[in-house]
Amino acid sequence: MSSPDLKVKSTITNEQVARYVVEKITVESDIEAQLRKDTTRLSQGGMISSSDVGSFLGVLAQTANAKKAIEVGTFTGYTALKIAQALPADGKIICCDISTEWTDMGKKYWQAAGVDKKIDLRIAPAMETLNSLNSQAGTFDFAFIDADKLNYHNYFEACLKLLRPGGVIVLDNMLWSGDVADNSVQDETTVALRNLNLKISQDTRVDSCLLTVGDGLMFVRKK
Repeated sequence: MSSPDLKVKSTITNEQVARYVVEKITVESDIEAQLRKDTTRLSQGGMISSSDVGSFLGVLAQTANAKKAIEVGTFTGYTALKIAQALPADGKIICCDISTEWTDMGKKYWQAAGVDKKIDLRIAPAMETLNSLNSQAGTFDFAFIDADKLNYHNYFEACLKLLRPGGVIVLDNMLWSGDVADNSVQDETTVALRNLNLKISQDTRVDSCLLTVGDGLMFVRKK
């Protein structure tokens, strides 16, 4: 269970309900809980995905029978850990990040959980890594995007190309603390996410649903 002293992130749900979900219902292993606790000590520790988001990603990857996955934005490796644990023994997740400082924290937890061999961490600009995978287009099963928001459109298009039909993409922070629903908020990041929400909702290449989990998860299935 999540520790009561950790932050609860939710855009829509009130604090009481959010804490009920992450403290009473969402189950974390000791390794996952420790990684979360260590991450929250960082100056930017608030960037870690909430435990219910991690659980959702793990269940979704299993439901999609994912074997090959991509993560854009790994931070300290919490969601990579959750997804990797959901993959079969011969599964692989390619993680894209530019920070060795943050990702190095996750490595010892990946190893402790016995999933380090499933995780292919690539330290480089994400689009560089994604473009390098073009020869494998149409073979990936699952993608999770949680990185710099102004590039979300590019990451979405690149991941969609790499996914097989029936593959799944999840994009985090798509409610952006509720700002996407407030047209008086017109900063560049909010506008970019607002426009991408609309684009995906009308995209005939996919089926999609915007979930009010955490800070908003856009769930996309490639047709």
